[in-house]
Amino acid sequence: MSKFYPVAVPAFLGNEKKYVNNCIDSSWISSNGEYINLFESAFAEFNDIKYALTCCNGTVALHLALMAMGVQTGDEVIVPSFTYIATANAVRYCGAKPVFADCLSDTWNLDPADFERKITPRTKCVIPVHLYGNPCDMRSIADIARKHNILILEDAAESHGAAYDGKKVGTLSDIGVFSFFGNKIITTGEGGMIVTDNDNYADLMKRLKGQGMDPNRRYWFNMIGYNYRMTNIEAAIGLAQLENIDEHIQKRRNVAEIYIHELEQYQDYITFQKTTRNAENVWWMFSLLLNKPFKLSRDELMLRLHEDNIETRPLFYPMHVMPPYEDKTAQCPVSEDIASRGVNLPTHGMLSKDDIKYICRKLIKYIK
Repeated sequence: MSKFYPVAVPAFLGNEKKYVNNCIDSSWISSNGEYINLFESAFAEFNDIKYALTCCNGTVALHLALMAMGVQTGDEVIVPSFTYIATANAVRYCGAKPVFADCLSDTWNLDPADFERKITPRTKCVIPVHLYGNPCDMRSIADIARKHNILILEDAAESHGAAYDGKKVGTLSDIGVFSFFGNKIITTGEGGMIVTDNDNYADLMKRLKGQGMDPNRRYWFNMIGYNYRMTNIEAAIGLAQLENIDEHIQKRRNVAEIYIHELEQYQDYITFQKTTRNAENVWWMFSLLLNKPFKLSRDELMLRLHEDNIETRPLFYPMHVMPPYEDKTAQCPVSEDIASRGVNLPTHGMLSKDDIKYICRKLIKYIK
């Protein structure tokens, strides 16, 4: 049987087994243990920010951040329609309404102009998503948010180590959140992280993620909280992954560079995601759009590649067409177009140059 090329594979390059075995040998396997503090401290240092708080996944990281910001029933939160559904779901968890804005046709990130158009007196927050590892135009978004007194929550779930204007994403706003799901640039299996420089936000999120317990009075709960904690074993894996994050990121960038080199002469047939100006893309996923008219439909192309043992994935569906959020008045035509034509190709650090060349040869055969 010929080799299979999955979209994502976690890469374990260092101390993952050693640190996990330390947890098992010490019996500290739940949400207490030295690796929680070590991972949080190291992640804060990597991002040059005051606080980094572990939690059990990226979705609850969004929920904790929105609660800390005071988002509640009656509020509106502007969300790019072209994103993963967790971004919108977390808004609903707070009883607030997600308002969907369109994306830019080149970077596929939140369109600042449409963000501003969608602002109402109820708008409390905006959530720019650094999609597929590509930072948003944070300067424009921040200017609009300041003008209208709107909070910014960065969804950096896919973008560990990406930067804009020389600063790491997640640190360019009031709060930033990350995911460590198994397909991310660094992983803990499941897991998330919240970063902020705000003392009050950090204190509240620490309490909320630990059932609301008073930090100075054990087993005294003066608020309703949640069990949103990360385990020590997950943090141990995360710390080992973080120790090699520069290598993880460079491997992704190398993969993207090879794809672009192999495919750039075929841009009559395909379009790449463009990196935002002043940004450093970490290429969580290398994705492309099929240009019209198609030789094969997007789904037919994915089926043919699957028959060649190449896994692909469609890009995210726009949020405003999903049953829980369907909104025929949303007016996000760019998001709809990109979602209908987009494909994620295998993108991970275990791919060799020959692997990528093979994938490209098969792709070219079907698109020309």
